[in-house]
Amino acid sequence: MSTNESTTVVTGRAEDFDDFVHGRGRALLRFAYVLSGDAHLAEDLVQEVLARMHRRWHKVTVMESPEAYVRTAIVRQFVSWRRRFSAREAILADVPEPAGVDEPQARVAARDQMWQLMAGLPRSQRAVLVLRFYEDLPDDEIAALLGCGQSTVRSQAARALARMRTMLSERGVGGDG
Repeated sequence: MSTNESTTVVTGRAEDFDDFVHGRGRALLRFAYVLSGDAHLAEDLVQEVLARMHRRWHKVTVMESPEAYVRTAIVRQFVSWRRRFSAREAILADVPEPAGVDEPQARVAARDQMWQLMAGLPRSQRAVLVLRFYEDLPDDEIAALLGCGQSTVRSQAARALARMRTMLSERGVGGDG
């Protein structure tokens, strides 16, 4: 998925906002889900951001890419949330053993393992990895979205990947890769 998938809206009418939500809402929800790893939190993030955007949609629609602006707001909301719901995030118990022969089961196990690793990261590091690997954004765009420098993006990504490697080695999974 790419941020190049955007909807052009030229006015700030309520119908335009409704069209935007109907047309791009599922993509925004998927984005928030990948970012948060929790379906309910993703719904909360998108709902919170869209509620704020609705009040000032007339200002958002004059921007070059309203969807990029909304995605930025979702990322910032996710990184800054200090809600009690964030305490619910927990790394799951053990990672299931890969099934060797059963390829679909191995893919599910690998995906579960990735979710566990991502859940163990601080929100800012998780946001950098999602923007880099899921949204396929370059460091300069990630830095602009997060309001930080490119060197911060690179260091956050390096720390996140190093932490994930450490967590894997602590579990006895993988190598020194």
